[in-house]
Amino acid sequence: MQLKNFDSSAFLRDYWQKRPLLIRGAWDAWHNPLDPDELAGLACEEHVESRLISHTAKALKAEHGPFPESRFSKLDKAPWALLVQAVDHHVPDVAALIEPFRFVPNWRIDDVMVSTASHGGGVGAHFDHYDVFLVQGLGQRRWQLGQLCDEQTELLPHDDLRLLAHFEPTDEWLLEPGDILYVPPRVAHNGVAVGEHCMTYSIGFRAPSRAELIGGWCDDLVEALADDDRYEDPGLPPQDNPGEISSTALAALHAMVTEKLADRQAFAQWFGRFTTTRKYPDMDWQPEEPMELAELRGLLASGLPLIRNPASRFSFIRGDSGQVTLYVDGESYACGGDMACFAEQLCAHDTLTPEASVVASNEAMTMIARFYNQGSVAFELDE
Repeated sequence: MQLKNFDSSAFLRDYWQKRPLLIRGAWDAWHNPLDPDELAGLACEEHVESRLISHTAKALKAEHGPFPESRFSKLDKAPWALLVQAVDHHVPDVAALIEPFRFVPNWRIDDVMVSTASHGGGVGAHFDHYDVFLVQGLGQRRWQLGQLCDEQTELLPHDDLRLLAHFEPTDEWLLEPGDILYVPPRVAHNGVAVGEHCMTYSIGFRAPSRAELIGGWCDDLVEALADDDRYEDPGLPPQDNPGEISSTALAALHAMVTEKLADRQAFAQWFGRFTTTRKYPDMDWQPEEPMELAELRGLLASGLPLIRNPASRFSFIRGDSGQVTLYVDGESYACGGDMACFAEQLCAHDTLTPEASVVASNEAMTMIARFYNQGSVAFELDE
């Protein structure tokens, strides 16, 4: 699927993280990739994250999956909405919805959440800390957009949902199948299904918080620090008041911390591993049988393409010397020469046929075999 008459450069310049955008009839030919019953089936799976939001007389009620199949036959006439996370990990046609938005770097893409709702169903007025493209897949949904929110915005008391205490809609649109609404971070929005069989595909993006970055980076640093790397003051002068923490001591202590935090190369290595860790790292995607190098080389030599697992994350960082470090599912791989070119292509394409020089390289084959045996890549014959 491709977007028609869409200028990604103009979008990034004029709308990305600035203001909402409604795109009517955005696709060359829209085809809904999933039906509501299939989505409900995914919500019954043990390893799939899902929520069922029901409208009661007093408030919205949230239930967490997995759900027994019988739960969906007991839905009453009150409005409801089913939300399933990371559907792109399980349904290739849903994963394909991300492709037109690859003008945003891979490391910023989170997942495709899919929702279906009965008439009047929704999750209430709320705001997110990330960008989202809302693709109307089936039926109609009425979207209202409102004020810009922040951490001081008042929320209703609720154990599971971040609902706005006050919502002031300023724009309203009825989305039809194939329409897209882009909503920047912190913009209040509320979507309500109009009619039955409403489905929406939410392509969400990651925006790590400063707390996540500092906390994660420091945790990684601490693991590598030696216990005997301690504060020293061999030139300590006599002090008039023993209760004072001197500026000299503070400067030395502060330097002990900032010297480590200022290591940009070490930060880049950590961030590559951090940002490519799978959304659900405990999910097992390994093939039933591992593949030996000879078999792997034969398949690639025959022209069979590699397919990236949509649940896996691939990125690379180019060093000052031109060498590339490839990051796959939280692990790093130094790549030079033909390997560097292969690493860049692997990050750029969901499907890739490696060059003959890569197939001939034992180093490359060992790396690809590791990817295959941990479930990061597969072949078409595996589907």
